[in-house]
Amino acid sequence: MAQDLRKLFEEQRKKENYQMKKGHEDRFFEKLESEMPKKAGSNAHFWLKIAASLVILVGLASYFYINTTDNSTPKTSIVSTADDEKSEEGISLGDLSPDLKKVENYYVANINIALAGLEVSDENKDIVDSYMEQLAELNKEYKKLNKELNEIGPNDQTIEALIQNLQLRLQLLKKLKEKLNQLKLSKNEQTAII
Repeated sequence: MAQDLRKLFEEQRKKENYQMKKGHEDRFFEKLESEMPKKAGSNAHFWLKIAASLVILVGLASYFYINTTDNSTPKTSIVSTADDEKSEEGISLGDLSPDLKKVENYYVANINIALAGLEVSDENKDIVDSYMEQLAELNKEYKKLNKELNEIGPNDQTIEALIQNLQLRLQLLKKLKEKLNQLKLSKNEQTAII
């Protein structure tokens, strides 16, 4: 019963001699050519694609330039990235290990997403400003901890404090978002009553 399957298949292949019909390959290539789209021979489409890409890039760049040069609200640095810290100071949390870099990137990305999702208006500007001050304080503390990391060297307490700082910033932004939603809901209820 214990037969080698490779030998069995090899013997079967030798017994049966498979041959393709004459002209099979030619018929296959004819069908392939008829089904495949023809290549456009002109370079005009290539240049149009490049021009369209450039127009889109210029549009996006101008949109972001206009939005970032809006001087109505003061810009406060809430999140410092690893690149900022490398230029100011030696190493950052992400430089210690790939896992810590993932953790740092996760929190920084979520903080940036939360900041981008804030809807600031004249009615909620005071609340947002007070939270931004707290975030700025946490950012200063993060820079101090990063400086300590560079001076003393990596240790568990400093690394844990850096991660907790990022967590606190994210929690603070979530609380701010909840407050703004509550404020918005209460305003909507008041307008519905009137």
